[in-house]
Amino acid sequence: MKAFFKNYRQAPRKVRLVASLVKGKNVGQAIVELDFLAKRAGLPIKKLLLSAVANAKNMGLDTENLFIKELRVDKGIVMKRMMPAAMGTGHRINKRTSHLNLLLAERVMPVKKSAPKAEKKIKIVKAKEVVKK
Repeated sequence: MKAFFKNYRQAPRKVRLVASLVKGKNVGQAIVELDFLAKRAGLPIKKLLLSAVANAKNMGLDTENLFIKELRVDKGIVMKRMMPAAMGTGHRINKRTSHLNLLLAERVMPVKKSAPKAEKKIKIVKAKEVVKK
């Protein structure tokens, strides 16, 4: 299931730190980690993750088996601003934005194969013929 967040007003370099932390983890584990993370990007990524989980529920997927297959942070638009500097000059300030794309997948639980059972030897007992006299 997909979810995306466009033009998030934080630099992609900072958001990628949080994205790499939760990539590949189960949804429940990722939500717990994002709750206690001391980064600003934690809350928007958590909201994006919850949105993707809601989309998965609407599609009828089991949310217990979901994991973050892909969390891509791309460069968004760059807003150019000017900052006054010495002697009447100005320096350009770049206000960067990010595009976040989240893809959830369902983890297929492997079926545990038991140890190969020893083949049971079946004895074939021939029935004795009973002769009536």
